[in-house]
Amino acid sequence: MTIKEFSNLCGCNPQTIRYYDRMNLLKPVKVDDWTGYRFYDERQALDFVKIKNLQTAGFTIDEIRQLLDADNEAIYEAFSKKIKEQKDKLNAMLEIQKSYQSELTEMAKTIEEVRGEVKKRMDDYNPSLEFGIDNATYDQMKGNVDDFFDNIIKSCEYDKFKYLNNGENSKEFEQDLLNNPNLVTCYEKHGWDAVKDFYDEFSVLEDGQEYKLLFELASDKANWTGFANTILGMLILKNKGRKRRLGCKIDSSKDGYNHFWLLKRKNDEIGK
Repeated sequence: MTIKEFSNLCGCNPQTIRYYDRMNLLKPVKVDDWTGYRFYDERQALDFVKIKNLQTAGFTIDEIRQLLDADNEAIYEAFSKKIKEQKDKLNAMLEIQKSYQSELTEMAKTIEEVRGEVKKRMDDYNPSLEFGIDNATYDQMKGNVDDFFDNIIKSCEYDKFKYLNNGENSKEFEQDLLNNPNLVTCYEKHGWDAVKDFYDEFSVLEDGQEYKLLFELASDKANWTGFANTILGMLILKNKGRKRRLGCKIDSSKDGYNHFWLLKRKNDEIGK
C-alpha cells in the first residue's frame, strides 16, 4: 500500500511515516526506482504501534531502535526501568519544589528583617549636615527605599536583593574597586568634610551607564546605611528618567580623612 494508505491505516499523517523512515525505525518494504514512492505492508502497522507507544512513554529514538526486535519480556523490563527513571525524576522535582518554596519563604523573611533594619537606620540618620537636604526630600527617599523592598517581595525578583548591604552584595564589591580593570575613575575627591560641598561636581550621570561609588569615611561618620541610601537616593532623583545602575561601597578611612571615588564601568551601556 502507498504511504498515504498506510498512514490512514495507522491514524497518522504521512510526515510521521517519513520521519520514522529517516530515523531508521520503520522502513518501507519497497521504494519505486522511478517515482521514489514508498510502499508499506499492512503488517508493519504493528511496528508503528510499538514505535508510537515507546515514543509516547518517553523512550529516545536510539532506545526505540534497540527495542524494535526485542521480545515482549525485554520490552516490559525496559518499561519498568523507564517508569523507575520517571519516578526518580518526579521525586527529585518534588524535593526541588519543597526546597524552592522554603527558600522563597526564608528569603522573604530575610528581606523583611533587612527592611526593618534599614528603616531604623534611616530614621535615626539626619542627612542635613552631610548632604544639605530637607526633611521632605529625605522622606521621599525613605519612601523610595520602602517601595524598593515592596517591589522585590511582590515580584519575587530576589536577585535585586544585592542592592542592599551598602548598595551591593557581590563578589565584585568584595574586591579592590580601584584596581578593577573593568572600572575607570571618572571623579574623585579627598579630604572633604561633607558631601554637599562637592555633590554638584559629580551628580550628573551619563545615560545608560553603570556606576560604583566608593567612600572611605573617617570615624566620625557613623550610620553607613543611612549615608549610602541617602547618596544613592539623591543620585536617583537627580538623574530621574535616565537609565543607570548604581552601587555604593563604604570602607573605613585608613588615614583619618574622607575620600570618594566615582567609578564607571568601561564601555558599558545598559540595554545593549
